[in-house]
Amino acid sequence: MNAPSHQWSHFSEPAGATFDIASRTDFAQGYPEIPHRLRHALHRHPLLELEALAGLAEQLPPTSVEYNRGDLPIGVEGKPAATGLSIAETIRQVHGANSWAVLKNVEQAGPYHTLLMGLLEELRDEIEAKTGALLTPQAFIFISSPNAVTPYHFDPEHNILLQITGSKVMTQFPAGDPRFAPDSVHESYHSGGPRELGWDDAYMDAARAFPLAPGEAVYVPVMAPHFVRNGPDSSISLSITWRSEWSYAESDARGLNHLLRQRGLSPRAPGRWPDGNRAKAYTFRALRKLGLAS
Repeated sequence: MNAPSHQWSHFSEPAGATFDIASRTDFAQGYPEIPHRLRHALHRHPLLELEALAGLAEQLPPTSVEYNRGDLPIGVEGKPAATGLSIAETIRQVHGANSWAVLKNVEQAGPYHTLLMGLLEELRDEIEAKTGALLTPQAFIFISSPNAVTPYHFDPEHNILLQITGSKVMTQFPAGDPRFAPDSVHESYHSGGPRELGWDDAYMDAARAFPLAPGEAVYVPVMAPHFVRNGPDSSISLSITWRSEWSYAESDARGLNHLLRQRGLSPRAPGRWPDGNRAKAYTFRALRKLGLAS
């Protein structure tokens, strides 16, 4: 992407640390498997205001933009339908657009890359002490109309969601528990299938809700199922994500299990951290190198 980063060059990064000492301590204790809250000082950042985001959205490639109706159920099958508005119109009119939008991989634009890496650098020591090298840093920005719902799904990255404006509630469920995301669905996702999950109201007996206001954030473990319900005002949230060798090994072990299941076997699910899942991961990588897996 050839985004003209000079458009944002007059903005400066916030002075001082974004995450306070208490939040870094909580992160060090909970990462990588325990969801937890953090505090941040990123709200009111000029790169995260509506007009800046509308301009960014117009320059991102189409594959980096997703938006749809906001009045969705918790559980959906496949991708929801579009709204008929452009992405810039959706963002500028978000308060009344009944929409949910995400700008993906915003680190493609230079100032957003600087913002992302500055945030992750504050947590690098805590991350690498547990899961090794910080890999594949990415950032996503969510712009949501009042009461919009992000349906039940999972994601392959380690993730911190920072609330910038408005409020929302993220509801998480135990990562790695097949009751909330069957092994076959994990395997399908890692083989190119959707990340949306089937929903059952009975799941709520294991729900953990994290209300978020500006200045608050929540950590989401790799592949932890969750859904998000926006509050009564429009909302902007920033998701900073990264991968680790552990997360990539978990993905590749799922890929091997997908091949085994296709052949009529019932493979054991990969272990959660600190289980390295190396044998299955290395086998899958060897098969992929030989062109026998994708």
